[in-house]
Amino acid sequence: MAEFVQRGIEFLVAALPAPWMLVVLAPAFFVYGVLAAWFAGWLRITRGIKTSYTRKVFHFSIFTTAGLIQMSWGLPAVSLFGGIVASIVLYAVWRGDDFPFYEAMARETDRPKRSFFILVPLVTTAIGGLASNLFFPQFAFVGYLVCGWGDALGEPVGARWGRHGYRVPSIAGVPAHRTLEGSAAVCIGGAVAAATGLALFGLPLSVALTVGIGCGVFGAAIEAVSTHGLDNLTIQVAASAAAFVLLS
Repeated sequence: MAEFVQRGIEFLVAALPAPWMLVVLAPAFFVYGVLAAWFAGWLRITRGIKTSYTRKVFHFSIFTTAGLIQMSWGLPAVSLFGGIVASIVLYAVWRGDDFPFYEAMARETDRPKRSFFILVPLVTTAIGGLASNLFFPQFAFVGYLVCGWGDALGEPVGARWGRHGYRVPSIAGVPAHRTLEGSAAVCIGGAVAAATGLALFGLPLSVALTVGIGCGVFGAAIEAVSTHGLDNLTIQVAASAAAFVLLS
């Protein structure tokens, strides 16, 4: 037990950003996060785009960037980026109703727990990222990308074209439904994301495509049975694990 705790502490210490990252990367990450939040809020309030789309625009931009950061500078830089983005999200939750970025994230279908279903995914995203890096560090970026692309496609596709719905477990008593069409979009988006990331990682294209498809399928299967609000955790770990198993 003591050894497990010691390893956990060493992992968390290793995840802390280096001083140069605070000086060089933090300002750029902050500007990027603010611009991504502003754009999502602008789409929701000024352009009248539905939250099911604006929420996922932000989701896609943040997870994709996290994947690129992971491949470039590793977990410490992702931890810095995640902390900055989390502070922006928390500020929006503090501002609440009618704040553009809040309205871009808070689903009407999650009433009366709109803030709750912003905060829970925020926490589970962090846990999922840490778990992926702890157990499958070489392929954690695959989890980010599959979650970022697949989950970003699933909700808007399901909202627009979903015809075959099914209910999933939910916390806080808010009814939650998904659709087969949305799940298919998660699979396709996740497969494309994983294949793209693995190709950028240096794998041959044929291998990247094969493994990417496996990651997309497994990520979508896990998403389909995940409790509403927890899929940011389960998809990340599932996709990273799939890449690890298929490439071992």
